[in-house]
Amino acid sequence: MTAADATTATEPAPGEATLRRPELRPLWKTVHDRLSSGRPVTRVRLGPLDEPQREALADLLGLDRLPDPRPSVALARLEEAVTELSGRTVPEVVTALVGPIGDRAGERRRQDDERSELWAWLAGHDTLRAQPVFADWAASCRAAGLVGGSAERTRTLLTDALRVLAELPSQAEPLPVFAARLLNGHAHALDDGTPLSTLVLRALATLYDAAPPQSAAERRALWTQAGVADDELSATVVVGGLRLVGDGLLARVARLCTEAGQAASLTLAHVRNPGELALPAALAPHIVHVVENPSILALALRRFGPDCPPLVCTSGWPNSAAIQLLRLLVDRGAALRYHGDFDGEGIRIAAYVLDKTGAHPWRMTAGDYRSAVSCNARGPHPGRITEAPWDPELAEAMAEHGIAVVEELVADVLLEDLAATARPECSSGRL
Repeated sequence: MTAADATTATEPAPGEATLRRPELRPLWKTVHDRLSSGRPVTRVRLGPLDEPQREALADLLGLDRLPDPRPSVALARLEEAVTELSGRTVPEVVTALVGPIGDRAGERRRQDDERSELWAWLAGHDTLRAQPVFADWAASCRAAGLVGGSAERTRTLLTDALRVLAELPSQAEPLPVFAARLLNGHAHALDDGTPLSTLVLRALATLYDAAPPQSAAERRALWTQAGVADDELSATVVVGGLRLVGDGLLARVARLCTEAGQAASLTLAHVRNPGELALPAALAPHIVHVVENPSILALALRRFGPDCPPLVCTSGWPNSAAIQLLRLLVDRGAALRYHGDFDGEGIRIAAYVLDKTGAHPWRMTAGDYRSAVSCNARGPHPGRITEAPWDPELAEAMAEHGIAVVEELVADVLLEDLAATARPECSSGRL
């Protein structure tokens, strides 16, 4: 190879050398930026350009005089000059000289689509459909925006939060044990101050209609209310009429109290270690009624005594013992029927119990509420009303009347329902 051939092989063609002039660098960077917008481009405005840069632009475009310091260049004219010099297009040239051309508009559309998909997924999640009170929490998550600007990171965090909420109340585990079991061994994922802990506690505050916790003590109290770190003795559930079969401690304690016409206070320890346990064959179709208030259980025991139908009381928000017992009964073939107060919190408790245990509502429709209001025209305001998943009209009816009807005011109706399921000798009036 001759010296001339070597020079030709290493040096760019004259047209390429013109395009690569340092004075044209502002032109290519501006064109690159405009093309990367993802929008149609017909002209680009440059500047301010110094005199050498203006001379280079005039040479490139074949102008007979220097352009203005802030010239506006037609992309079609630039395309002609570039093609004539190099045989390439403007996008090819700026890609070679500056870098790959982006698509900011397309990227924004993609990000908008990702955000829309994320929030639609959250709004339609099973947990939110089962417990509509979490819609307020979901709205606050959306208002807070994406974690680190990433829809993927946000979805991962929300997925973990929803997994935690679905598992509550827990099995009386310490928080690190609960977190490790649920979150792939990450024992500290729910430690105080972590993003996931903050997100879950905000959801629990929404659920219990409480202010977001501000101190470590308030956060611990909220976890305890949700059943995390409940000890096996302080978490109890009161039952009546549970005539269970088996030699396990749970069955014997419940059966002895039932035969005495008394309520049994079962601890979480009883429920977690039930031993041999079954529902009596004579109990068909294995219906267990569940109420919110202990006074209803007391009235039922007073009326039915040892013949009281199976009845479980959650005593307001159910703790770990209540939820675990109800799940245990369902596992043994029981069908649960739940009734609670007709107020904002009562509806949220009902939705919670139905979601966590598979119970069905018992006299909790809009029609039942209207009947109760007709007999009790005065009462306190129901408070914050959220949707009842089992009857969309119930929240509307409660908002329309603005009256809370506590469970005790419909006790007679509930007791008549229980009488229909009681043993025959009770139906004749035996107490």
